[in-house]
Amino acid sequence: MRKNMGSIDKIVRITIAIILSLLVSTEIITGTLGYVLLTIGAVLLLTGIINFCPVYSFFKYNTRKFK
Repeated sequence: MRKNMGSIDKIVRITIAIILSLLVSTEIITGTLGYVLLTIGAVLLLTGIINFCPVYSFFKYNTRKFK
């Protein structure tokens, strides 16, 4: 797997994942929607940590800057 995410993309994904997990953990969002958003947050966090997005790879898109 080649890294295909830039630093801004990584920060945005991790921030959104944290916000979604806080909304679910404080029970602002509950039920099925909460579980769906928690799953989305987990995927965003995982892709943010490993710097690889399979969707970007499929469409041959890259936000990483090369020197």
